Amino acid sequence: MVRNKKGVTKNKKIAKKKISKIKSKKVSTSSKKIKMSDRKFKIGGPVLEVKNISLSFGGVKAITNISFNILQHEIRAIIGPNGAGKSSMLNCINGIYRPQEGKILFKGKELENITPNSISQMGISRTFQNLALFKRMSVLDNVMVGRKLHTKSNFFEVALQLPKVVREEKENLKKCEEIIKFLEIEHIKDTPVGKLPYGLQKKVELGRALATEADILLLDEPMAGMNVEEKREMCRFILKVNDELGTTIVLIEHDMGVVMDISDRVVVLDYGKSIGDGTPDEVRSNQKVIDAYLGVAHD
Repeated sequence: MVRNKKGVTKNKKIAKKKISKIKSKKVSTSSKKIKMSDRKFKIGGPVLEVKNISLSFGGVKAITNISFNILQHEIRAIIGPNGAGKSSMLNCINGIYRPQEGKILFKGKELENITPNSISQMGISRTFQNLALFKRMSVLDNVMVGRKLHTKSNFFEVALQLPKVVREEKENLKKCEEIIKFLEIEHIKDTPVGKLPYGLQKKVELGRALATEADILLLDEPMAGMNVEEKREMCRFILKVNDELGTTIVLIEHDMGVVMDISDRVVVLDYGKSIGDGTPDEVRSNQKVIDAYLGVAHD
């Protein structure tokens, strides 16, 4: 790529301004990451390991030789420009895609021939960029859907309403009401989800994921399309889930202020490759990350 000196100088000036903004940027929420010494659940060893994963669609390489791990009880962010391979990475972890190379280990065991259903049963749940709620069903009913994994009764037992079924339904209902209270949405539990504002619908989706009682939550852009107030609320509950329930969280998010403020560690993808991995401060000062995120031209 040929650039004249004037163009290079101008790009550098623009980049420096953007870099200074990122380095000084604070999250636009009042929620702050809890200090390590104050956490109820201390960060442990690797609970999930991604080793040399590569994924292609025909001749297009979506992910190339990516490796990183996720520690128990941490908040792990995956960031990068659009098209960097972030969602594809989550799709590999929860069984939607099957990578051509590499392996994924969960609690030391390699995940083979997994499906979204089987991975949920193992303890990994997922939310998506776009809402996938039942709009005509109430908040409570939507959260109850997440309890399907914990429902053992078969069709005939349900039809006959055996004592086992009644007991199971009561247990599931109690758990869902606890989640709704935890998310502070008791006042809308009987409201059809389609009548709720976007921010509350996102919270309901989080509640449904929590109903699975997963060890790891994969959150794909949970704050996409939210205003400042809604982001503040979502940040607060992500931190609350991590601190009070001890749930490990893997987060994809484009708001750099949010990522740098609530994450324990960050992995950065660009064009399907890992270009940075470390604490928010380490990633923030990584020149490769700065170049990729600010769109600095490549030679």
